[in-house]
Amino acid sequence: AMDGYRGFLGLLVSALLVGFLAVVFSLVWVLHYREGLGWDGTALEFNWHPVFMVTGFVFIQGIAIIVYRLPWTWKCSKLLMKSIHAGLHTVAAILVIISLVSVFDYHNAGNIPNMYSLHSWVGLTVVILYILQLLLGVLVFLLPWAPLSLRALVMPMHVYSGLLIFGTVIATVLMGVTEKLIFGVSGYSSFPPEGVFANTLGLLNVVFGALIFWIVTRPQWQRPKEPNPILFQPNGGAREGAEGSAINFSHVDQSDSKLNNEVAAKKRNFSVDEAGQRSTM
Repeated sequence: AMDGYRGFLGLLVSALLVGFLAVVFSLVWVLHYREGLGWDGTALEFNWHPVFMVTGFVFIQGIAIIVYRLPWTWKCSKLLMKSIHAGLHTVAAILVIISLVSVFDYHNAGNIPNMYSLHSWVGLTVVILYILQLLLGVLVFLLPWAPLSLRALVMPMHVYSGLLIFGTVIATVLMGVTEKLIFGVSGYSSFPPEGVFANTLGLLNVVFGALIFWIVTRPQWQRPKEPNPILFQPNGGAREGAEGSAINFSHVDQSDSKLNNEVAAKKRNFSVDEAGQRSTM
């Protein structure tokens, strides 16, 4: 059973509500204050950018990050959860790519320079890193041919870079909202309704990110680890549990049944050999 289940459930519901509210705010912003959505090279096409960024890069990515923490999925196979994790990130990546196309189409149609602001520099960088992170995760953790040693090496970097990317996305969204308000809203310093509304949208993204970070960094809410295989060194005299005689990949995903079966067979063979030696003695 999960420790602090009620606290986890409260934070999870709060995160989902805040994230969904941020998506709604992004839609209201472009539909009510920015004249709506379209795909014609005008500002209506640009408006897809904040909607898809908040929906995909913030909300869906946040859900993908905490999907392993849902206790009612702990009985599901690790392969299924990895597929859901990768699928959510793929949906987010597709929305992000569409949002970038809308920005470049709008800029090119209006002869507006591309990639001149800090928002655009950080934004494009984090998109590239996000896609590379997704591809690396699929190749190393989802597909079956990566060795356990490689998974053990990559896992800490995968976790750290995922959280770093998510935090950078939140910061990039804040820069984008501020940039749009400064360029597009006259009298921004006099607290116009659109400025207050968009600032609130930025705060919702910050709160959502904070809740996701808290959920994913609590060790008591971590998915229980499956039994870890122990690979014995061919030194002839090592016993299970002896220091230096085994390599314990405690941070490696052990969902591949083929690998588990092979390791279990090695352990059985070792036990039989050891029992035979003791009997002879």
